[in-house]
Amino acid sequence: MATSTWDGDNHEDEIRLWREDDGWIAKDVETGVTTQGTSRTLALENLDDAVALRKGEAGREPTDEELKEVGIDPEDNTTGEQGPPDVLE
Repeated sequence: MATSTWDGDNHEDEIRLWREDDGWIAKDVETGVTTQGTSRTLALENLDDAVALRKGEAGREPTDEELKEVGIDPEDNTTGEQGPPDVLE
């Protein structure tokens, strides 16, 4: 695995990229988000998307119409006082 500096110190916006089996792994050091791809470019593009989602800079809540299109009735789709699962936080 390669690091972004010779001294091995972490730096703001540090990304680690390494080859594993037939693909590439990309990790954003600050957030810990890790993605993969069949090429270095794809692994980095996937990382950009995943980090943006993690930081709340991408994505949005679905509209009621979009939920209805996939067969979910927004009126019946409630969790009450229950919070989201840990993996969604």
